[in-house]
Amino acid sequence: MKSSANIWSPLAEGQSPLPYAPGQLIYLQDTEAEAFYYIVSGTVRCFLSAPTGEERTLTLHHAGDLIGEASFFDKQPRVSSAVAVTSCMLVRIDRPRLEDVFARHPDLAVSMLEYLAQTVRLLSAHVDSAFLQADHRLARYLLTLSPDETGVLSCTHEELGAAVGLSRVTVSRTLSRFVKAGLIRTGYRSLVILDRDGLEALSQ
Repeated sequence: MKSSANIWSPLAEGQSPLPYAPGQLIYLQDTEAEAFYYIVSGTVRCFLSAPTGEERTLTLHHAGDLIGEASFFDKQPRVSSAVAVTSCMLVRIDRPRLEDVFARHPDLAVSMLEYLAQTVRLLSAHVDSAFLQADHRLARYLLTLSPDETGVLSCTHEELGAAVGLSRVTVSRTLSRFVKAGLIRTGYRSLVILDRDGLEALSQ
């Protein structure tokens, strides 16, 4: 998804970021969305919870991203939960704060609409991917992740498997095929997309 700290930095003007420790819950599925958050630093995992207690990761968000904005705008209960993966600094944006920012930065409203549209596309991709083969599902999911400023995607095989409904073994084998095909480069708990067009073709 489109993300840049420069785009959303007006949201943090004059605000004191809130610290979150690794594993600390930021917001909970099915609760009222009175605010959304701008990630100043760190990594956040957004996930769905089933009544059985099972979790499915939707995506990992990094510095410069927004989280919780969709439910905030449609005034419906949150459809997912968010938890800090690393130490994070977040700015909480409620409605009065957002109206103040839009008044001072009207162009930001258009960027917000674009971001919301991308959020809807991401959720649709998760629904569609349930019917795809492993390599297609994983390729499609990788394309939805936001890299850090160096182009690195921070993720583990377990997190990828939970996100697309595959075992860790299947994820490892699929990523190995992607590496051999020159689509990605893997590292410790991370990877870099080398051939985005190739992944997009595979995800169709």
